[in-house]
Amino acid sequence: MLVRKEDIIWTKHSQEKLREYNLSKSRIVRVLRNPQRVEEGIAPRTLALMQPAGSKKHPYEIWLMAQIIFPKRRKVKEIDRIDKRYKVRIISAWKYPGQTPIGKPIKIPEDALEELAKFSF
Repeated sequence: MLVRKEDIIWTKHSQEKLREYNLSKSRIVRVLRNPQRVEEGIAPRTLALMQPAGSKKHPYEIWLMAQIIFPKRRKVKEIDRIDKRYKVRIISAWKYPGQTPIGKPIKIPEDALEELAKFSF
């Protein structure tokens, strides 16, 4: 997913999670741009993206929940242009110890689910 850093919207919850799990914004952007796995998120209209990390002895996965925000079409008098840009809202990020089974629902921390209830999708 090709997205510029300026087009990423960070929620307060995601910024708190970055501090909690000792993750950097650039690491999350790397997961966003090059995920190994993309699944449907638990919340409506969201994606869950994953990239493995760690070592063979201590593997873990970095997950993030994101929502793509498509631009609204605006009428321009002289030329009807559509802005091809879209923004991505990072809702949450976390580290999962070990490896998640493919095709089974991912385990999302309870506080992330509570925070999702606050958003209106």
